[in-house]
Order: sequence, then C-alpha cells, then structure tokens
Amino acid sequence: MNRRRRKKLQRRLTEAAGWGDVQQVERWLVAGADPGRPDPDGTTPLYRASVQGRADNVRRLLAAGADPDAESGSGDEGLPLCAAACWGHLDAVRELLVAGADRQRREDDGQGRTAAEWAAAGDHHTTLALLQGHDGSRH
Repeated sequence: MNRRRRKKLQRRLTEAAGWGDVQQVERWLVAGADPGRPDPDGTTPLYRASVQGRADNVRRLLAAGADPDAESGSGDEGLPLCAAACWGHLDAVRELLVAGADRQRREDDGQGRTAAEWAAAGDHHTTLALLQGHDGSRH
C-alpha cells in the first residue's frame, strides 16, 4: 500500500473511532487501516475512541490488535486509559482494563498523571472506584 493511501486510511479510521460507529471502524480496518498506527497528526484510533467514550469502538480496536498502553503522540494527548478516565467514560475504561491496560502507567513518558489521578481530578468517583478495585471481570 502506498504512503498516501495509508495516511488517508489512518485518518479515516481515527475519525471513525471517535465519531463513527463500530461498522465504520470495521470498514476502515477491512480496507487495511492499522488499529495501532497513529494518523498523520499523531493520534491513535484507540486514543480517539477512548477520549470520546466510544466503548464499542474501543473494544473493536483492541480486538484488532491495538495496544491498550500505546501513547498517542500529538498535542496534549496521551494514554487511552487516561483519556477515558479523565472524562469519566466508565465503559471505555472497563474495556481497556479488561484488555490489560496498565492502571499504574503515567502519561507523558512516565512524567504525567495516572488514569486514577485523572478520574479523581474530574470528580468521576465511579470511574475512580473501578480503577482502584478492578479485578478483570465485567460488571
């Protein structure tokens, strides 16, 4: 696949991950977009789905091989788990934890906040409780 086409596919997958439904995400995955590769702006599809609270898209991207601990590298972005926790997206947090996201990992190459710190800062008490007591099962 040529470079221009790959960039276009990644941008479309990342957009679908944040604002589309799981069928749109599937469409771009089948077309050849990589679930773990960032778009031309440096945003990973999993980060975009997580920050928007799109739990179905998070689940699909994880199933396609996206790394739950891959940091999105543009602007103020970071870890998918931190993004979901920051906004209190409980179902997205749950999907990431079930997939093995590291609750203790800090954003910004280890210099930033953990997901629990983001949840606490946003007064997302239910999300914080899940992050503190997660046992790997679905609730």
